[in-house]
Amino acid sequence: MGEKTGGRTRWRVFGLVLLVGLFGVGLMFTGMSQGAIAASFAVAGTSYKATADKLDAQGVVQYGSVDQSADQAHPVMVNGFQKAKLDNFCQSIVVPGLPAIGDITLKIDAPGGMNADNLVIGVEEVTGDVTLNNVEIGRDAGSMDKGPNGVTGSPGTFGIQADSTQITGLRQVAWSTTASTLKLNQVKISASAGRDECF
Repeated sequence: MGEKTGGRTRWRVFGLVLLVGLFGVGLMFTGMSQGAIAASFAVAGTSYKATADKLDAQGVVQYGSVDQSADQAHPVMVNGFQKAKLDNFCQSIVVPGLPAIGDITLKIDAPGGMNADNLVIGVEEVTGDVTLNNVEIGRDAGSMDKGPNGVTGSPGTFGIQADSTQITGLRQVAWSTTASTLKLNQVKISASAGRDECF
């Protein structure tokens, strides 16, 4: 329950305490000691948005999969990168309908960019201008070998892999992110009332 003063609940204090927990769960940044896993954890029931001026990555795989929340299955494209650099990175999640506050936007801004090793993202939608280098389209997803160690799809299903990729004007909606190492440069983390998403 929220803190009470003179019989009234201090919802602002309660809301801020709640936000700390929701922020950690909703962002789904999980550091792994050994390699990356392909979204094998239960996801929060809310997707999030991310943008970058440019993504430059090596060791690329992509295949279809499912992220599972408590009450729903979410079809995703698993995008795996051995190494990735994102310029001017932004990520946001909206927590809707908190008592006495309404919607809250939790946001990470990293104008200095983000660097990641063994990055695996469960993506619902992605847009931008894409270049793939030395690409294999239609590769059996169970036999892919260019991405993070162990990140493959179901045998016999459709996959794409490439030596490297560049995406400019990246915008994506995603359900999950894992990485063995994640570094955010010049980062600012904020919570604000209403909807103030990255796009």
